[in-house]
Amino acid sequence: MSIKVNFQDLGSADYKKTWEYQEKLFNRILTEKLAGETAGREELPLGGYLLFCEHPHVYTLGKSGAENNLLIDAGFLRKINAQYFRIDRGGDITYHGPGQIVGYPVLDLERFGLGIRQYIHNLEEAIIMTLRQCGLESSRLGSASGVWLDADDPSKSRKICAIGVRASRHVTMHGFAFNINTDLKYFSYINPCGIVDKGVTSLEKELGARQDTGKIRELLRTNISSVFRMELVNPL
Repeated sequence: MSIKVNFQDLGSADYKKTWEYQEKLFNRILTEKLAGETAGREELPLGGYLLFCEHPHVYTLGKSGAENNLLIDAGFLRKINAQYFRIDRGGDITYHGPGQIVGYPVLDLERFGLGIRQYIHNLEEAIIMTLRQCGLESSRLGSASGVWLDADDPSKSRKICAIGVRASRHVTMHGFAFNINTDLKYFSYINPCGIVDKGVTSLEKELGARQDTGKIRELLRTNISSVFRMELVNPL
C-alpha cells in the first residue's frame, strides 16, 4: 500500500525562504506526530512532503563542516552573486545553483518503515535509476553519500548528486542536489563535501549537450515515488 506524500514544485526559489518553509513543514509533521501519539492514533493522513526547486547561487555548510572548505571570501562571494549559509544538516559544504534539481523530502520515516541509512540509500537509488534512463551508469562510493560516476576508479570518480539530510524523531529535511545543466566552475571555489581528491560533474557535461531539466524532473519524481512506494498528491 502506497503512502500519500504532498508534492510541490517550487520552481526557482530563494534558499533562505525555502529553508524556512522546510522548517515549517518539518515542525508541522513533528507536532501532528506528537499529537497522534498522545491521542493513541497510529498514523497521520500524510507521510510528508516532497519539494523540488532550483536555487540561485548559494553555498551551504553542514553542522559538522569546516569553514576552510569555502575557498573564497565575502567579497568574492558578492562578485559571483552567491550567498553562504551555515545550516543544520549533516555533511560538509556544497553548492546549489541554476541548472540543478534540488529535492527536499520532509518525510516521517516511521510511516515508510525506514531508518536513516536506508532512507539515504533509497534517495541514491532513485538518482541512479534516473541516470540510467538518461544513458549513464552510476553508483555509490563506499561510505560517502551521494551518487558517483566511475566510483571504482579513484583517478576518475566524480560526484553528480550530493546528499545531506537532517532527521529528528524520524522526520527528515534537507535532501539532494542533482547536477543537470550546472555551471561547474562554482564548485572550484569550495572543497565539495570536504573532499579534495574527487571531481564533480553534471549530466550536461557527461552527455555533451544541454539537457531537458523538465523531463528529468518527471523521471526523478516517478523514480522517487517508486522506490519509496509513495503516492504523490497535489498541494492541499
